[in-house]
Amino acid sequence: MAWTPVLLMLLSHCAGSLSQPVLTQPPSLSASPGTTARLTCTLSSGFNVGSYYINWFQQKPGSPPRYLLYYYSDSDKHQGPGVPSRFSGSKDASANAGLLLISGPQPEDEADYYCATGYGSGSSFGYSQ
Repeated sequence: MAWTPVLLMLLSHCAGSLSQPVLTQPPSLSASPGTTARLTCTLSSGFNVGSYYINWFQQKPGSPPRYLLYYYSDSDKHQGPGVPSRFSGSKDASANAGLLLISGPQPEDEADYYCATGYGSGSSFGYSQ
């Protein structure tokens, strides 16, 4: 029992020392039907987007966030249940950013979008309207 506080303190110190990227998203984006909306999630300097899973979520007013997809590579990606195929993920290595692409955006796609990175057991979050 005496070891419990020491163990918890050690675990919290170790978890807190793991460096995570800061994610930056543009505050807003407008897109027209027939175009492709391109939402970016840029990782801070010193972190390589190629090493991270990029998760995307959509939130509409009065509703909880909805998982859309994750993207790591063309061979390692996942579309959430019921998410239309017009939503897809990608990466732009030159910009060190994850991308959410909405092909032919619809009026119902107007929402807030969140990105989150995953690497091992760590995660970071970004947000844009």
